[in-house]
Amino acid sequence: MKNHELVPTSLIESISGLKRGGAFKYVKLLCRNKLVAHQSKPYDGYRLTFKGYDYLGLKTLSKRGTLGAVGIQIGVGKESDVFTVSTVEGEEVCLKLHRLGRACFRTVKNNRDYIRQDQHASWLYLSRLSALKEYAFMSALYSKGFPVPKPIDVNRHCVVMSLSMGYQLNSIQQLRHPGKVFDT
Repeated sequence: MKNHELVPTSLIESISGLKRGGAFKYVKLLCRNKLVAHQSKPYDGYRLTFKGYDYLGLKTLSKRGTLGAVGIQIGVGKESDVFTVSTVEGEEVCLKLHRLGRACFRTVKNNRDYIRQDQHASWLYLSRLSALKEYAFMSALYSKGFPVPKPIDVNRHCVVMSLSMGYQLNSIQQLRHPGKVFDT
């Protein structure tokens, strides 16, 4: 993914070790489920979609024993989607899927220091870097006693953290004690 945003069909065949028909059959199945997408320009190949990247991240977190079930979506932002998930032990935690490169927020390459200005990287790779950076900062702050969610695990563009109960500020019509809120 760091080396190829678009993987040539010939490379897929050689890496898979399958004959041309076998590799094509599996790639076609992945395309049908929208886990990869076919592109013929600038050359014939396939690219991983966010849906496919989600699958890889969730599968790995599940294999590690971090995730047991995915719950409801509790937030959508310009850079991520947030879901409730359950651990294997049944504890409810939070899953944040980083999604850099949405149409409304394409200036992230200029506004963040994930890569140099002259460097090119795919949105999937930038999302991965964003998740790793968030997890590292959250771990550092949590270890020093700051009131941040407890970081649990990270894989690709997925960050698993403890769930903080509360209300979204845009759903609150009136504050009872605004001074306490703004002075804290």
